[in-house]
Amino acid sequence: MSDDEKWMQAALEQALQAQALGEVPVGAVLVGAGGVIGSGYNRPIATSDPTAHAEICALRTAAQAAENYRLPGTTLYVTLEPCAMCLGALIHARVERLVFGAAEPRAGAVCSTLSLLDYGHFNHSVIWQGGVLAEQSASLLRNFFRAKRASSLAINPGGVDAG
Repeated sequence: MSDDEKWMQAALEQALQAQALGEVPVGAVLVGAGGVIGSGYNRPIATSDPTAHAEICALRTAAQAAENYRLPGTTLYVTLEPCAMCLGALIHARVERLVFGAAEPRAGAVCSTLSLLDYGHFNHSVIWQGGVLAEQSASLLRNFFRAKRASSLAINPGGVDAG
């Protein structure tokens, strides 16, 4: 198992924590020279915070531990391709490298719908790699949404809005 797979497995474990809360199962770990320095999982519903994506939560815990909003020399592992908000946070935090699992065809800002890191006007560039443990990451998300749809149909069998 490569280091990237090892750390992505840790991000998948974070995603399972989100799933246990009924949140979309996305997890992230931020790794520095000494190992994991920050971790997080999706929890915008639990926190009533639209910015509480896994990446942002991992950056926040790492920045607080480091007592610095800049996190150079780090790699963020996240189970799903980041959105534009999260990618902007990675750039501002000066994260060196991004590794993600599954592509995000609807809102992915690295390579799926946007390629924000290809723009040369940012004051920091992030090296990226996608597809690490992609099938495990995608499977977790597919199963989560399949269960949500099944639950929704069980409550509302006709699929018609009662309101």
